[in-house]
Formats: sequence, structure tokens, C-alpha cells
Amino acid sequence: MKDKKRFETEVIHTGYESLDYQGSLVPPLFQTSTFTFPTAEVGEKRFAGESEGYIYSRLGNPTVSVLQERIAALEGGEAALAFSSGMAAVSATLFHLTKTGDHILCSEGIYGCTFGLLHLMQEKFGIHHNLVSFDKEEEVRNAIEDNTSCIYIETPINPTMKLVDLEMVVRIAKEKQIPVVVDNTFCSPYLQQPLLMGCDYVIHSATKYIGGHGDVIAGLVIGRKEEMDKIAFTTLKDIGGVMSPFDAWLLLRGLKTLPVRVDRHCENARKIAEKLKEHPKVKTLLYPGDEAFPQYELAKRQMRHPGGMISFEIEGTKQDAQGFLNRCKLIKLAVSLGDAETLIQHPATMTHAVVPEAERLKMGITDTLVRLSVGLEAWEDIWEDLSQALG
Repeated sequence: MKDKKRFETEVIHTGYESLDYQGSLVPPLFQTSTFTFPTAEVGEKRFAGESEGYIYSRLGNPTVSVLQERIAALEGGEAALAFSSGMAAVSATLFHLTKTGDHILCSEGIYGCTFGLLHLMQEKFGIHHNLVSFDKEEEVRNAIEDNTSCIYIETPINPTMKLVDLEMVVRIAKEKQIPVVVDNTFCSPYLQQPLLMGCDYVIHSATKYIGGHGDVIAGLVIGRKEEMDKIAFTTLKDIGGVMSPFDAWLLLRGLKTLPVRVDRHCENARKIAEKLKEHPKVKTLLYPGDEAFPQYELAKRQMRHPGGMISFEIEGTKQDAQGFLNRCKLIKLAVSLGDAETLIQHPATMTHAVVPEAERLKMGITDTLVRLSVGLEAWEDIWEDLSQALG
């Protein structure tokens, strides 16, 4: 669709015209590995980039193309690329932006596998990094090195829910001509659109809120078309972490209800956070919608709603935290987030187990911290389960 529509309309219609495909209301699933050419000359032109058309699903697929166009529109970007996982999207973007000897400046507190990838890049390719809090502009400026090739941040940060002021980061990055990459997984484009704030790349683990049903592993990168083309014809094509047509079809299905689902996630999270804050067994509540949250005003300015994720510390020890998790019945003990089901996990021994203890504690990930992905169930049932598990 050429005309710009509101988010709730674009999430259903953008990138697909049913009349182009025999009137099919739903985008067809092109479950094929390769595409035939009408003539050898046409095949030659397609490989040379002189003629439009599909060649091989690792290089492009109609179902995947619809998804890429739609997510680009939702994030306010020029183009998007789909990957087989969120980490495939992260690694492709970082490989695109760095070379041996470069430096990456990261937010303090990142997903465990991203942390592992950064150390792998440092050991194998001499691409070093450092983690800073991004609390103050002076701190960020001082952390930038002559060879800093990109700034990589999560906001909210997993699992501490800490926010990064994107306007402040963009202001510094533009002065230094350094691209800014934002992992927007916790928000989805419905709650936060970093590209519209001046950031250069947005990454999603589409497994989470974009898919929304716990049945697909996928990643997305959105940015300027020129940069997306470079990634498509190098890192994506040659390393090969491409999305399957069926996974793209599942994500298109999930996207249609994204605003409705996320509104419910946020509504439930707000009510659960209010209850947790009052419970004597809860030591610390980390939720951007809490007025006592240090960055409450930034959350109101930067995000549509505070989101569906809550982290909290319980009184006691690591064993107390694990005992609490074991007593949950309705709530599922599992990693991931953004599903219809409410999920709970222990970051210190699960998603961030790869992070050395000293680094983990510096990030704020203690042995008694748990992360809750609030689902779509009746909030009263979620709370009843948490309440009995807390004892």
C-alpha cells in the first residue's frame, strides 16, 4: 500500500495486495526452495541484478518479502531483512558494521547470547567491546574510542528493565558519525520505534511479541535500504541464516493481532506489578510503569506503554528464588517472552548463565532476580498463581 496508514491498519495490510495472488485474502505460503526461469537469458539477467524476479529462497522468497515490507513500514524504516533467529539477525548486523580491530560500545546489561557473541568476536577477530551504563551523556562520550564502529543497545535492557535514552544516544552518535543499533525485542514496533528517533538499525527477536504464539524462531533487522541491501548480498546470503517461508507466514499471521495482544500484555502487567509491589516477599520491583522506577518519566516519553515484562527480586537466597519458581503452576517455567502464556525464568542460571558472576552482578542480575513475561490469561488467575507460589 502506497498511502501511509495508522499502525493498526498497516500491521494487517501493508506489503500485500490480494488481487496479485488470485484474490487470496491471506498471503500465500511459497514453500519452495528454488524458482524456474522462462529462459536462460532471464536467468542470466536475474543473477546479474538486471531483472527483477526470484532465484532461490535463500536469496529471496515472496512470502518473506511481504513480511519484510510490512515490518519495515511498522518500524518506519526503508527496508527490512528476515533471519532464521534473533541471534542470526544480531550477528549479521554486527558483522556488517565491524572489521578486525574495531570497537563496539554496548549498553550495560544485554541478552546472554549477545554477550557471548561479543566475546567470540573479540577472541576470534580482535573486535573488542565495553559495556557502559548509558546513564549520563559524559559517560557515553568518554567511552567512545577512535575505532568505535557502532553503538549497540537494548532498551528496556534484558532482564533489569533499565532504559536507555535514545534521543541522548542519537545526539552523540550523529556528532561522531557512529551508527546506532537498537534491540527492540521487549517493545515491538507497537510500543517503541527507534528509527523514528534517529537510530540506524532496529533488531527484533521476532520469536517474541511479533510472533506472539510461541511457535516460531525468527529474527528481523530494519534500516536504510542501502544498508539492508549490503547485508542481504553479503552476510545474509553467504552465511545463510535465512528465514524459511513457513516461518514468515506464521509471523504475518501473528503480526495482525500485535496491537491487540500487546495492549492486553501491558494491561495485565500493570495490574500484576501493582500486586507484586505490595507483597512482603518481593524485595525489589523492576517495571517501567511503576512511578518509583528511576526512569519512569523516560518510559512515558519514549514508549507508548510500559510493556508486558516485569522483573523482581524476592527476599531470601538463590534456593528461595528457585523454590518460588518451582511452586508456580499456571505460570510456565520457561525462557522466551511475548507468548500468550505467562512465562517465568531465573536469569542468573538461565538466559544469562554465560555471563561471569562479577559481570552479571554489575548488570544487576542477582541470584534472587526473576523475570516474568506476563501473558494474556485473566490477570486474576496469574496473580493467584504468583501469590500461592510466593507463599
